[in-house]
This record gives sequence, structure tokens and C-alpha cells, in this order.
Amino acid sequence: MPDTPFAYSLSHVESGWTWRIYDEEGETVASGSNVSQSGAQAAVEATIRRVAEQSRLSA
Repeated sequence: MPDTPFAYSLSHVESGWTWRIYDEEGETVASGSNVSQSGAQAAVEATIRRVAEQSRLSA
């Protein structure tokens, strides 16, 4: 994945995995959950690409 101004976290919970994406100021820009770690990672990567594209379009 190319360099983007976002960070993310993955957390294991009883029902699967939760994730959050943060901008440069540390604000949450997206979050979600998935039953598998690989599904959560894929969702994070797709969401970062989408958010980065939206940021480029609005700049």
C-alpha cells in the first residue's frame, strides 16, 4: 500500500476484529469490524485507499 497520511489499529475482540483509521491529527476517520483478521486488514486497506482518494479530490 502506498504511503498515506493515515494510521490504523486492529484489535481482537470476542466476536472477531475491530479496526479504526486515524488521520494525521489522530482523529478517527473510519472504523469497522470483521470476523477474521484478514478480512479486517483488507477492509482497512480498501478504506484507506477510498479515504485517501476522497482527500485528493477535495484538495
